[in-house]
Amino acid sequence: MYKGKKVGIIIPAAGKGSRMGSNVPKQFMKINGQSIIEKTIEVFVKMAVVDYIVIVVEKNQINICKDIVCNIDSKSEIKIVAGGKERQDSVYKGLKVCPTEIVLVHDGARAFIKQDIVLRVLEEAERTGAAVCAVPVKDTIRNMEGTLDRKKLVSVQTPQGFDKKLLMKAYKKAFEDNFHGTDEGSIVEREGTKVSIIRGDYENIKITTKEDLPLENRVGIGYDVHALVLDRKLILGGVEIPYDKGLKGHSDADVLIHAVMDAILGAAAMGDIGKHFPDIDVAYRGISSIVLLKKVNELIKKEGFAIGNIDVTLIAQKPKIARYIEEMKSNISAAINIDVGQINIKGTTTEGLGFAGRGEGIAAQAICILNR
Repeated sequence: MYKGKKVGIIIPAAGKGSRMGSNVPKQFMKINGQSIIEKTIEVFVKMAVVDYIVIVVEKNQINICKDIVCNIDSKSEIKIVAGGKERQDSVYKGLKVCPTEIVLVHDGARAFIKQDIVLRVLEEAERTGAAVCAVPVKDTIRNMEGTLDRKKLVSVQTPQGFDKKLLMKAYKKAFEDNFHGTDEGSIVEREGTKVSIIRGDYENIKITTKEDLPLENRVGIGYDVHALVLDRKLILGGVEIPYDKGLKGHSDADVLIHAVMDAILGAAAMGDIGKHFPDIDVAYRGISSIVLLKKVNELIKKEGFAIGNIDVTLIAQKPKIARYIEEMKSNISAAINIDVGQINIKGTTTEGLGFAGRGEGIAAQAICILNR
């Protein structure tokens, strides 16, 4: 409640999000493990001034939304209703079930709204009856006739706040006239009511395309060891290195690439190479680990991940690998389609200590960062 008046929040989230290019509606896509709509709702449930929240979604998404709401601790009453064909229809459906004197309408895909912006819109809406938040445009804007004066232009955001009776009246008139506005401010303004503009926030973006999503960073660590034996080729980083011994294993036993694959899979929380390419499967007997690396890259791409960088340390007393590092990096780069500048490979010894120091085997450790 604000100054003796009940406050309601209407969150239209019934869009399909076709511009996102995802099979999942954008409001249910996740940022750091939390859906966009959930992040949006949580901003308002934490505000003492909010009495009522109406979430408007497609009919077939109501149960999904109910499951999300069940996990949110809220003192505000929350109602979920089915939306309409257009945003204007959805907001109107929300208005009809919102029993408050003041309503704020906020896009379900604006998950980064800050409470101080909400409070300033609310304050102005209570004072004047109609308020929106907006930010000055940064780019030069043109239409077909020429360049517009940037100083006079703003980019309108949400929340937009109104006296509920005023907004209901404006909506009814808009429907009678078959007028569809792009936001609530334009619908109210059409009826002759001045809409106040308060300063918004450039971080209060509407998530519309994949470029609007913040990067999710994941880190994975891989470690592998193989024994050195006679009568095996020594393959490291996809390079055959002249040496009197090679690494023992079901595949080509490329310990360096195995560590890289485990780091990538670890960052994606997708298990390890033993899960995907078991050493009891004859299909992988003698197979090039570079081929398996390509398969790992395909797996993580399906989950929306891209490799940020890879850092590998090869642990061996012998042989020295410095002269082969650039070729190794080139092999990895080609296999997973990243720039060689995103790959680092280095070798170290154990000063004669342990199995590596005695020449009994070679170990490798890798760290990978994934972005999504």
